[in-house]
Amino acid sequence: MGSRSRSGSPERRIAETVTPSDRDLLRGVQAGDEEAFSLLYRRWQGPVYRFALRMSGSPPLAEDVTQEVFMALLRRSDGYDPSRGELSSYLHGIARNMARRRLERERGLEPLGDEAGRDDPMADLVRRERADLVWDGILTLPLHYREAVVLCDLQGLSYEEAALALGCAVGTVRSRLHRGRDQLGQRLRSAQPLATAALSVPRMTR
Repeated sequence: MGSRSRSGSPERRIAETVTPSDRDLLRGVQAGDEEAFSLLYRRWQGPVYRFALRMSGSPPLAEDVTQEVFMALLRRSDGYDPSRGELSSYLHGIARNMARRRLERERGLEPLGDEAGRDDPMADLVRRERADLVWDGILTLPLHYREAVVLCDLQGLSYEEAALALGCAVGTVRSRLHRGRDQLGQRLRSAQPLATAALSVPRMTR
């Protein structure tokens, strides 16, 4: 029996590429290749979810936003213009808009749980308090400052990538990031750590 050619369609060759680029995968998505979409989803689901989570503090909201982002990409894959920047900025921009709309509708955000560090209650209290102070500080920043801090400091985007995601100038990103960091620093410096206060309470002597 003769061997069958394995060249296949362009989208099949894209799916079989060892490390296809985002643009290659997006071309596959536009051609209807489900495997290309699956690879793109696995590559960017984590960063998009973390961004939405850091913006909202709500895991359910972050999950919804993540799903909506990729459904929007599937429906409007031709909306991405490679000449304007990387796909990561485009996806973060969609996530930003969706998270903003959800945050405007939903004000009650669910706090994150922490199941780590149960062996040492006091160490666990200190770790949780420090994390909660930073977390609460970020969530209390005005949205336009929070977006810059999360994108640049937590997501690791460059100023240019953040500017594309936010639809503003690079100088605006720098300004918002500076002001956001300053406000966050002020909040953290003014916060009184509960664990520190607890440690400073004199112990009862027998």
